[in-house]
Amino acid sequence: MIACAETWRDNGEILASPMGTVPGIGARLAKHTFSPDLLLTDGEALLVALDGTPEGWLPYRRHLAMVTGGRRHVMMGASQIDRFGNQNISCVGDWRQPSRQLLGVRGAPVNTLNNPTSYWIPRHSPRVFVDRVDMVCGVGYDSAAAAGPSARRYHRIPRVVTGLAVLDFDTADHSMRLAALHPGVTAAQVQEATGFALTVPRDVPYTREPSAEELRLIREVIDPDGLRDREVGS
Repeated sequence: MIACAETWRDNGEILASPMGTVPGIGARLAKHTFSPDLLLTDGEALLVALDGTPEGWLPYRRHLAMVTGGRRHVMMGASQIDRFGNQNISCVGDWRQPSRQLLGVRGAPVNTLNNPTSYWIPRHSPRVFVDRVDMVCGVGYDSAAAAGPSARRYHRIPRVVTGLAVLDFDTADHSMRLAALHPGVTAAQVQEATGFALTVPRDVPYTREPSAEELRLIREVIDPDGLRDREVGS
């Protein structure tokens, strides 16, 4: 949750769009602490305060205007993701006759081409981190480059947060890099759980520990029912 919250650090007054329990807690934690200007939505038509009180009106057409202007930072999930950040949530196997049907492309292309898009993947494994996704839903750096300048204008993948580590694309060719390890995890464990070679710096920092106040906010204010444990067990 701390790693997810850090995704929105210094983002300013933009719409945070977390998809999933842990990213949602992270976004609210960021707004409670170091990113108070973040905008949060109820997922329907309202901007809401931390306590759920309506703060403004955000119908879908205005939401889309924020998306296409790059004024949103979304954190999505991924059934597959590759070394350049191409994401798949549609199908596994040949798309003409897939072995698994998933959510479908949904809004992934619009998200990734028009505003910063990060990812939350609780179970880091070679089945998810693949050499090449079976279908491109979320656009990665190589796909955006191939599509031309208009595709690169707002395209950015700040980070990928998993149950093991934080990854980014801060390399010369925008391939995936190990940016931070969660406490107790080694770089070798992350590489073993990844289906392609990661860029691993000589000194990889650890994800910072939550402060006592952040723990209090998570446990008593943001998620008193412990919904986080359904997504990531202790």
